[in-house]
Amino acid sequence: MIKQVTIVGTGLIGGSLALALRHRGIRVIGSDKKRVLTKAQEIGAIDAGMENPARACVGSDVVILAANVGGIIDSIENLGPMLPRNVLLTDVGSTKVEVLKRAKSVFGSSASSRFLGGHPMSGKEHSGVENADSSLFSGGAWIFTPQDEQLSDLAQEYVNLIASVGTRIIYLSAEQHDRLVAWTSHLPQMLSTAFAAILQDEAELEEKAHVTRAQMQEVGGRALKEMTRIAASPYSMWRDIALTNAVNIEDAILKLEQRLTHIRENLRTPELRSEFERAAKFKKAE
Repeated sequence: MIKQVTIVGTGLIGGSLALALRHRGIRVIGSDKKRVLTKAQEIGAIDAGMENPARACVGSDVVILAANVGGIIDSIENLGPMLPRNVLLTDVGSTKVEVLKRAKSVFGSSASSRFLGGHPMSGKEHSGVENADSSLFSGGAWIFTPQDEQLSDLAQEYVNLIASVGTRIIYLSAEQHDRLVAWTSHLPQMLSTAFAAILQDEAELEEKAHVTRAQMQEVGGRALKEMTRIAASPYSMWRDIALTNAVNIEDAILKLEQRLTHIRENLRTPELRSEFERAAKFKKAE
């Protein structure tokens, strides 16, 4: 039975998971910078905090890596060899192929029982433990990328625990995961980033004609807010996602570029109608 977990990285995702698990009677040990741990304790996310991740893992049944993808890969390398064989190591990283590759190199033939890749499809545009929310994962999907069809007893218990916080469990291969999220998560982020950046460019140019950014935002209304909401996401998180899933993201961006070119070339033709009708089919299928 899982009684204690260690969460390495108690920011938005780690802090939110800590709150959710504590509400279910799990003892949570956090590992992060001192100021982050202090805040995590203030909001009741963790029972105790230790800056040294190796010390924080002592006595835990499950260790959850909740840093950015680069930090997760490094932690697998650094913490993996020192963890007892009966401890499950898992993560919440946004890409999985490179993460599982590192787990296999560290754990070898026992990787399938000692490491379970995971990714909650939840978040906010603002990071940090101060934005943690125990209900963040409720109603959202949590993807697991097991390396074997049969989960170990501890891994299955952890999956059940994650399901108990209100998530929908989905199993995918690491390759399926990275291609799917390139379209459903990574492309929307890159699109929002590009859109907001070009609006910033236009606002700076238009200021010479007495048109301010505030006026653009006011006139844009809800549509503009929705399209640029995630543009506030931090580069520090997305840098590692781009590096570890570049091929899939490049493919998605290229196809989007081609589609936008097609629309631009048909703004004055009936072909534009077919694009709107095709897009509506996707929304109607929800």
